[in-house]
Amino acid sequence: MTVTESTLDSIKDSLELEKVESHLHPEGSFLVEDHVVPTGREEIWRFTPLGRLKGLHQDVAFADGACKVEVEAADGVTVTTVAPDDAVRGSSGLVPTDRVSARAWASVSGATVVRIPTDTVVEGATIVRHHGTGTETPGAGHAVIVAEKFSKSTVVLAFDGSAVVADNIEIVVEDGAELTVVSLQDWADDAVHLSTQHANVGRDATLKHVSVSFGGDVVRHDLSAEYSGPGGSVEALGLYFADAGQHIEHRLFVDHTAPKTKSHVVYKGALQGDGAHTVWIGNVLIRKVAEGIETYEENRNLVLTDGCQADSVPNLEIETGEIEGAGHASATGRFDDEQLFYLRSRGIPDAEARRLVVHGFFYDLIRKIDVPELEAKLTETVEVELSKNISALTGNTQNGAPTA
Repeated sequence: MTVTESTLDSIKDSLELEKVESHLHPEGSFLVEDHVVPTGREEIWRFTPLGRLKGLHQDVAFADGACKVEVEAADGVTVTTVAPDDAVRGSSGLVPTDRVSARAWASVSGATVVRIPTDTVVEGATIVRHHGTGTETPGAGHAVIVAEKFSKSTVVLAFDGSAVVADNIEIVVEDGAELTVVSLQDWADDAVHLSTQHANVGRDATLKHVSVSFGGDVVRHDLSAEYSGPGGSVEALGLYFADAGQHIEHRLFVDHTAPKTKSHVVYKGALQGDGAHTVWIGNVLIRKVAEGIETYEENRNLVLTDGCQADSVPNLEIETGEIEGAGHASATGRFDDEQLFYLRSRGIPDAEARRLVVHGFFYDLIRKIDVPELEAKLTETVEVELSKNISALTGNTQNGAPTA
């Protein structure tokens, strides 16, 4: 067989695509032994408190029963449980890039599969509830969400209770489909949850991914997305609220693997109480093939009391200059003096003024989520979080507006 010059060029381009590496997204492997036990000096682990992971990053044994799973499937949506060797696992292209994800992949006894049929427009949300049964036995989980061509639906993954869990979540959005996925971490204060979520977005498909993190001792949420065709769009929204001693970490990697694709990332968080720590790492890789793309990532943190730490690191890795636009913004600050003065000047008490500022900080993001089943709950949860530390809020006089 004669190999043409165009064939060689195609093979060369394919190899170059595979070799592109991101310093924040190392090469993946399904083999646990290919991932060394992290020490905390690695770039992807340097913010995470390894000593509080209950051995998930080492060799602690996994067992079934860490979470009780209940499903409320909307009309038209099928939810099944498949064996670990089912071909649907891996259909998103997820390959573990850290030891915890690889261990969870190898240890699960089954996977929950949510499937939205072709051309189906689903009213209401499908809710998959994970209720932790205790922290004594760590568990591993796996779920696959498949939105078939030209479908439209919403899937909510809800986590609560006490548990030590590592899981992998795969999201497949086929050509022309529209999918909203909400990952709601509302754990008890002793929970440890490390979640790896990966999305593959098809031609002219749209994914809205929402991560909401409130509870837990340590919650680390890794989201990555890639495109299998031009015209795909990803909107990633995040909301988090850390209390005293809590560590909440969100890491995002958007890999623009096709031309004319879009990504828009907005994460907002609040912190209160001694030792509250949040981490947001955002990274967008624009490959040579990804001409004509648009991307923007934004993270804003509101520090409500002394003794908190918010780390925010946006990144852009650009392999081509033929793009429509790319940018990022990050801000961390205290209450806005002008907003507080405006409210106080109209006779609103100090505590209520601060509550209103925090609610206003989150309101636009909650509205963008556009899931009626969750809007009231999220607003209520923000109020509950504020009530935990309202005395400290009213006594805080070091105010300042977040700056870009």
